[in-house]
Amino acid sequence: MKLNIKELERKAYVLRKNVINMIGIGHRGHYGGALSSAEIMTALYFYKMNHRPDNPKWEDRDRFVLSKGHSCPILYSALAESGYFNMEHLKTFKDLNSILQGHPDVLKTPGVEANTGSLGQGLSIGLGMALGLRLDKRDSKVYVIMGDGEMGEGQIWEAGIVAAHYKLNNLVAFLDHNKIQAMGFTKDRINVGSLAEKWKAFGWHTVEIDGNNMEEVVKVLDDADYITDKPVMVIAHTLKGKGISFTENTPAFHNNLMTEIQFEQALFEINQKIEA
Repeated sequence: MKLNIKELERKAYVLRKNVINMIGIGHRGHYGGALSSAEIMTALYFYKMNHRPDNPKWEDRDRFVLSKGHSCPILYSALAESGYFNMEHLKTFKDLNSILQGHPDVLKTPGVEANTGSLGQGLSIGLGMALGLRLDKRDSKVYVIMGDGEMGEGQIWEAGIVAAHYKLNNLVAFLDHNKIQAMGFTKDRINVGSLAEKWKAFGWHTVEIDGNNMEEVVKVLDDADYITDKPVMVIAHTLKGKGISFTENTPAFHNNLMTEIQFEQALFEINQKIEA
């Protein structure tokens, strides 16, 4: 059942709360990119995608690839909330023999479509899936979320050229454009200039949105269904670490740990937003 906008907005903060609890106190985790992409992930799993948690390999399902695999806590949260596995598994994140490791593993985690973590490969994987679905004459779509740092990877642009050449209208990619990567602000690491102009030049139907505005995320997903001759690139302007005052727009929380005081503060702020 599709959730409405208000339900989706609340669910996005429930996913964020799961991320905080999953990583816990004194354990290092990728908060920034997980929290920034919560609205996109929520809209995909609880509004847009055709998928069956009780049958993860259903042939007519839509596919999802998290190219920036280090942000997997938000994916695991969405999968658990959807019913792919018991919520109790979230407590075992990164434990030895857990089904939830530090990067997505298709052999361990129900609902994961591809192993990701070596940055730049996710769009190529999604491209291959989209081509395969076309060959099989299936109407399913492939959705990919990429990170800012990946825009410096040549493989991303190679996949972009090929997807446009084959007019893959069953491929929709999101760039979680929070403007921060592992070592700082992207403009100070590799300044790639205007991403919208680049993707348009590569032949993609390109849209810019506020990626933390649920109404805009839902609208762009619906609009993508009507693009018939191109793949779709959504440049989603987001806030790194969205939802927690001390993690927002903070490069240090790309991958960091929380003290007990910070952990309690984070839960307090997230709970306030859920209750609101």
